Amino acid sequence: MIEKDMVCIVCPVGCRLHVVKDGEQITVSGNTCKRGERYAVGEFTDPQRTVTSSVYVEGGHMPLASVRTEKTISKAKIPAVLEALKTVRPVAPVKVGDVVLPNAAGTGVNVIATREIRRK
Repeated sequence: MIEKDMVCIVCPVGCRLHVVKDGEQITVSGNTCKRGERYAVGEFTDPQRTVTSSVYVEGGHMPLASVRTEKTISKAKIPAVLEALKTVRPVAPVKVGDVVLPNAAGTGVNVIATREIRRK
């Protein structure tokens, strides 16, 4: 049996959750809604995060553009995505929403620009 305590971040209530995994069964207590239960099970079995970072831009009025993943990815894949971003060098102009790294580290999720960078 594995137990874990966490705070739900789905809404402002911040329920204190207690998760118990016994064999294949996962039980959540402390939640006041179904969203809290879904959050706890997901966080317990495969935590997901949005990755935010920056990449160097060639020929831009600023040297860096901020970027993020379009959707959340498995927390275990974050180091691989960050390593892949080290090799990315988009050429200005870069617009918000431009894909700077498709299928980041085989996750099926694109990394997009979140800041516009004009040409010098």
